[in-house]
Amino acid sequence: MIEFSKMEGLGNDYVYINCINKSEEEIKRIVKLVPKMSQEHFGIGSDGVILICRSNIADFKMNMYNKDGSQAEMCGNGIRCVGKYVYDKELINEKNITIETLAGIKKLNMNVQEHMVTSVTVNMGKPIFDEKLIPCIPDKKIDSSFFKEKIPHVKISALNKVFEFTCISMGNPHAITIVNDVDNFDVKKYGEIIERDNHFPKKVNVEFIEIIDDNTIKMRVWERGAGETLACGTGASASAVACILNNLVNTNQNVVVKLLGGDLSIKWDEYVYMTGPAKFVYEGVYYD
Repeated sequence: MIEFSKMEGLGNDYVYINCINKSEEEIKRIVKLVPKMSQEHFGIGSDGVILICRSNIADFKMNMYNKDGSQAEMCGNGIRCVGKYVYDKELINEKNITIETLAGIKKLNMNVQEHMVTSVTVNMGKPIFDEKLIPCIPDKKIDSSFFKEKIPHVKISALNKVFEFTCISMGNPHAITIVNDVDNFDVKKYGEIIERDNHFPKKVNVEFIEIIDDNTIKMRVWERGAGETLACGTGASASAVACILNNLVNTNQNVVVKLLGGDLSIKWDEYVYMTGPAKFVYEGVYYD
């Protein structure tokens, strides 16, 4: 019997479990159950499971698992929900907290109204352009007028289309490309091919972007291990950075990223700052 909270950030929904007082054996047992818990119809149904654990180097530790059971480094929408969880449940009374992730320690600032978190700003860290750290095998590296480092690019032929991707890590790998009509684009058809392409040794999250105006983009995402999701915080961050690097948006403004689940605001000023909502959906008990 496992108590859980279902939470969502722009429709990116995970099962959240308080593991602060659980043993290593209990945590291992929960991890084995992730695919069953995440399954629609027969389980809770989610994009995956996030465990909130003790940390020796931050206020809390976030262990994140995709719906297929694979472990992921970070999730921008997920970490906002972690912030709301620990504050609203009074596990901490500070509005500025730190969360340990596999992508490093992230700093969160909670925006609070009437003692409840309404939105969270996350310092997502610096974008990573080193192909060994993304990781990716680039076809070429391109200069950017906005940034001193060369940016890795990959060209991929998938079925009847050829895509040019800008490759960035936000603690997890992302490949960003521009399409003309993202609403009618077949994300599944191409996303599942590109995710496993040989250019990406650890697979990749794939973002398909349409430019709306000089500070607004529309994004759909194919997440490795999860398929298409309604939102992806690290993907929105990487996409905003890619659009700035390629001079597709105004570099002096926050970039509004419109996702299927709602909007995120991204600011890149050495570090990438992401602001968006986090919500509880329901509480429950899972019987395994």
